[in-house]
Amino acid sequence: MEKGTLKQILLLTDGCSNHGEDPVAIAALAKEQGIVVNVIGVVDDNHLGEQGTKEVDAIAMAGGGVSQIVYAKQLSQTVQMVTRQAMTQTLHGVVNKELQQIFGKESEMESLSPEKRGQVMEVVDELGETVSLQVLILVDTSASMKNKLPMVQDALTDLSISLTSRMGDNQFSVYSFPGKRKDVDKQLDWTPHIHSLTNIFNKLSLGGITPTGPALRFAIEQFGRRGSRRRLLSNDEEQRAEESGL
Repeated sequence: MEKGTLKQILLLTDGCSNHGEDPVAIAALAKEQGIVVNVIGVVDDNHLGEQGTKEVDAIAMAGGGVSQIVYAKQLSQTVQMVTRQAMTQTLHGVVNKELQQIFGKESEMESLSPEKRGQVMEVVDELGETVSLQVLILVDTSASMKNKLPMVQDALTDLSISLTSRMGDNQFSVYSFPGKRKDVDKQLDWTPHIHSLTNIFNKLSLGGITPTGPALRFAIEQFGRRGSRRRLLSNDEEQRAEESGL
């Protein structure tokens, strides 16, 4: 995990992947690269089905994240809860690794005395409010999502608002799959606010295959590109400073 930054992919879907790579394997790859994969299975009056439920749980488990099956009308609250829960879960993992390095492999937070555990939890809570957070949101736009997209849009806006009280930096980006001519389309580049999503989902063309695995692989690559872009900008600034004699 990049120091001081929590990286999350938030996958919103209502069905099973049916094209491309195994999404569970790609989620495991994301975890290896320090990116947590959270999955919300969105249903309306119909059930997601046993296969869909298993896939939602398996992707999140492989990606070290949180999974939830939720009715569309409850989506807003769930998106916020899952994002927060995944932050805490990730920080717990980081703290446990630190404890093992200090006290040995058998040491974890649960093995501490109640007083020490309380102190550690305070640190975890503080980190949750101060670390930088990057959330790439992947939205399934297959035909069956049509009636759910307005609630997806509202949920993402509420997520942005709910996290503005944090002291840490928030960055969001939004992609949809399947795309018009490729597996994934960019709807919103990295930004601290999602308010500019207004009416984007109303213009999407829905339907086609569900390439969840390729979409997750694409999402992983966007974190790397963002880092490369920031390094490039930093190098350009250094070069300009040298040229100006600073």
